[in-house]
Amino acid sequence: MHAPSSPIARRRALVPALSRRSVVAGAAATLASPLVAKAEASEKTISFGLTPVFLTNDLELLTKLKSYLERATGRTVQLVQRRTYEEITALLVSGQLQAAWICGYPFVQYRDRLSLVAVPVWNGKPLYRSYLIIPRDREMTGVEELKGDLHAFSDPNSNSGYLVTAALLARQKLRPEQFFRQTFFTYGHRNVVRAVASGLAQSGSVDGYVWEVMSEIEPELTGRTKVLRKSELLGFPPIACANTEWERDSVPLLKRALLDMRHDPEGLQILDLLRLDGFSSEDARLFDTIAEEMTLVMSLPA
Repeated sequence: MHAPSSPIARRRALVPALSRRSVVAGAAATLASPLVAKAEASEKTISFGLTPVFLTNDLELLTKLKSYLERATGRTVQLVQRRTYEEITALLVSGQLQAAWICGYPFVQYRDRLSLVAVPVWNGKPLYRSYLIIPRDREMTGVEELKGDLHAFSDPNSNSGYLVTAALLARQKLRPEQFFRQTFFTYGHRNVVRAVASGLAQSGSVDGYVWEVMSEIEPELTGRTKVLRKSELLGFPPIACANTEWERDSVPLLKRALLDMRHDPEGLQILDLLRLDGFSSEDARLFDTIAEEMTLVMSLPA
């Protein structure tokens, strides 16, 4: 199927599983847990959406996150999960979620309707990269040698798992389907790595944060791949809310809880599980480069 145009610590092993474009998750299903709730608006409840940019497969992490956010905000917190970015973004934009951890690509797609709540900080910066990966034993020197590949993308609404590579090709006036022999979506960055490592795909587009974390916890898997190209630094997948939600006090409460996480013992445990340094308050201009990439891809003739 062709692609549509459309330091704290790093010590804990994360449980691999399948989910959508998660940090270390894949495509088969969302977590079946009481923590996964339907989105519903309530003045006493914060509905917080989690796309697969999040470590959705880790029950311990979800339990700790819910506990911390409820204590820090004084509100009941519902963690809402869906299989795709598109589903969570739709709930967010329509006001059915107070906030969600999304990707930079859908954030810039709905920039006129969304506001930044907080941005994760990784390796001291609110930034990450997209990686183009290939099998470990494949000898290559440049991206042009990927022409004709069977290529694995993560998600059509993923910046690192789709848009960055699409923009790279768009600079040559090419769409992915004109460059690669065939492409498919794995709906999980871990699944992109698995596809390339197993030979199911000859190359793949993956979140650099995910690949690096996986290199710590699943070195036998990432060790069967290698990075051919790293993108420029880009805004890390953010926590966002609909503009109208700033009128309620739940989002400011959530924002303060996220920013204070690095100063709280329970919060530090969560950050350790996430391999993050904390969360920061950033200007939306952090995502201008992603917006430029989107514009470039959209400017190509159909």
